[in-house]
Amino acid sequence: MITRTGSAKWEGGLKEGNGQVSTKSGALSAQPYGFNTRFEDKPGTNPEELIGAAHASCFSMALGMMLEQEGVSGVKIETTCDISMDKEGDGFAVKKAHLTTTIASDADEAKVLEIAGKAKEGCPISKLLNADITMDAKVA
Repeated sequence: MITRTGSAKWEGGLKEGNGQVSTKSGALSAQPYGFNTRFEDKPGTNPEELIGAAHASCFSMALGMMLEQEGVSGVKIETTCDISMDKEGDGFAVKKAHLTTTIASDADEAKVLEIAGKAKEGCPISKLLNADITMDAKVA
């Protein structure tokens, strides 16, 4: 089993509070986040964009592996993931993740798109998220 660790510190209440998010690897170190970065589009990070980055990177890596296993090489994959948070009762819930990916490849388009669909379902972060995961994929 592989275990990776992220951590967060938070001080104060919701609107006036602030926090820092870090990863054990040091890729993120005390990056600030708060109400204004999450709900008001102020500069800084937030949990949803971190989940989006994790999902986009996991999917891209899984797709690269699956294409390689099918004999497709020399691909370039660019992916974004939009995480949607909806109002639910008195709070909020993450309900949707949407992947948008462009795969630069000379391989058969139908084959590449079929493999992309399998990567969407099979990447470890897709399996973690209990959300409606959709995707737009194109071969360039």
